Amino acid sequence: MAGRHTIVLVQPSPNKASRTFMDFSSLNQALDGICARYEKKIMDINPMARNFTYDITDLYNFIDGLADISALVYDHQLQAFLPYDRQWIKQKMFQHLKNQARQ
Repeated sequence: MAGRHTIVLVQPSPNKASRTFMDFSSLNQALDGICARYEKKIMDINPMARNFTYDITDLYNFIDGLADISALVYDHQLQAFLPYDRQWIKQKMFQHLKNQARQ
């Protein structure tokens, strides 16, 4: 699934006007994009911080704090995008970060 075109749909706040999307050429890039969005939020809150660390719980809290998040992942066999929810994204995020830690 790593090489599949992925669109992440995000609604950061309850305001429907905050809805947006992020388009990636792979699931791994999409997961990195979610991490980058979280890191940007940390830097916006703490602009003077040069270095910071976080763990999977912090990332899960960020994902859970969004009003809505889902992913559409392209399935080449079906020639269609398949929808996945917040829990699925968190499971894939854990696997992705675990694989990165092994490298």
